Amino acid sequence: MRPFGELESDIMRVVWASAEPLSIQRITDVLNEERPLAYTTVMTVTERLRAKGWLGRAKRGRSYRYSPLRSADDYTAELMEQALASCTDRANALLHFAGRLDADEAAALRKALDTLPPDPETDPDPDPEADTNP
Repeated sequence: MRPFGELESDIMRVVWASAEPLSIQRITDVLNEERPLAYTTVMTVTERLRAKGWLGRAKRGRSYRYSPLRSADDYTAELMEQALASCTDRANALLHFAGRLDADEAAALRKALDTLPPDPETDPDPDPEADTNP
C-alpha cells in the first residue's frame, strides 16, 4: 500500500472527522478553509479514494455522500506493518520505536499488548492439565 498523498490525506481527515457522510461540496468547503481547491480536483481525488477501497458512497438526491470504509487507525496500522516488513530485524525496529514513545504512549502500548490473547504458537503449554496421562 502506498501512503496517501497530501490531498488524499486531507480528504480522509475531513471524512474521518465527520459523524455523517459528506458531499463533495461539503468536503471542498472544509478544505477551502485551509487552501483554495477546485471542486473537480476534490471530486477526482475522492473518487480515487473510493476506487482504492477507502471510501464508500451513497446516492442522496442528485449527489453522492461519502463515508469512510476503513478507519484512520487501520490506515496507521497498515503503514506501520509495511514499515516493519521492510526491515530485517523487526524486534530491533520495534524496540527503537518503543524507545521514542512518551510515557502516556508507552502505557497505552503496554495496555494494548496486555489485552491481546496469547499466541498459541508461542505459548509452550497453554493448558498443562491437558497433557497429563491418567
